[in-house]
Amino acid sequence: MPARRTAVAVTALGLAPLALTALSAAPAAAHGSMGDPVSRVAQCYAEGPESPKSEACGAAVAAGGTQALYDWNGVRIGDAGGRHQELIPDGKLCSANNEAFKGLDVARADWPATSVRGGSYTFTYRVTAPHKGTFTVYVTKAGYDPTQPLAWSDLDLEHPVATATDPVAAGGFSTFSGTLPERSGRHLLYAVWQRSDSPEAFYSCSDVTFGGAGAPAAPAASAPSEEQIEDGTDKSTIEHGGHGDDDPATTTDPATDPTTAPATQPVGRPATAPSSAAPAADEPKAAGAGVGEDLAETGGDGSTPYLAVGGAAVLALGAALLFASVRRRAVGGRPGR
Repeated sequence: MPARRTAVAVTALGLAPLALTALSAAPAAAHGSMGDPVSRVAQCYAEGPESPKSEACGAAVAAGGTQALYDWNGVRIGDAGGRHQELIPDGKLCSANNEAFKGLDVARADWPATSVRGGSYTFTYRVTAPHKGTFTVYVTKAGYDPTQPLAWSDLDLEHPVATATDPVAAGGFSTFSGTLPERSGRHLLYAVWQRSDSPEAFYSCSDVTFGGAGAPAAPAASAPSEEQIEDGTDKSTIEHGGHGDDDPATTTDPATDPTTAPATQPVGRPATAPSSAAPAADEPKAAGAGVGEDLAETGGDGSTPYLAVGGAAVLALGAALLFASVRRRAVGGRPGR
């Protein structure tokens, strides 16, 4: 084999392991929190970790510090595997029994809340790395007392208000529908996102007030903007991963892509509702994936970067194509071939 072809072949063979090594060393991407109704952790992050505006978020910072708010998309258990009640004791549901997020478990009746009513509701979950899995949302039972630590028995576990497997994912949001019961006053929605490609699960608490005559007043909740999220990434210990758009296999709706959407796009809802149109006949849809965005498939406890295999494959493929191109030129230039 001529020296030039030998060198290219060695390069092609060598790039794949190098790519695997480099990409596997990257930080893990974490994955999101309820956007609407906005979660406690996202709400407090929107207020500003260093000087929260509400007394409830101030109490959360006093109890657990500011880092939890910068890491708003990382309330998780890596090896949950559906064992939520086994791993999370009463009083620690909002933190998922993670000491770093203990400020979210502070029991008080003045957490900023989203105003809702009984009936159909469209939930949005802000994902910074999309994965296959099931979202389940529970509501507290009638008579819930927000001044007491949240217990599993406070939730109506037999009647979740929403359950969605691999819902529509576009522009950094997973969107799915549910039905809220008739309630009055202050309540809490507890969301569990259990991945199906890994035992990892994510958790969030969203405070709500059901409207109606005599409903108590509450500070209005608001989600952080894209600008706020970007401004805080340098203080986060969580890799946001381009909000899922760094996956080479990922496609997003340009109207809702955070890289093209207005900088003030909130965590709560996409600037434009994600399209539910079916893929074109010549455009295969990933099995089980939501329309509009392929879901990243990773295993383990979520600490392994989901880009490693895909990125390495792309680099290896590029090297192989380069080798093939050089070989064709070399062969084509020989007489009689």
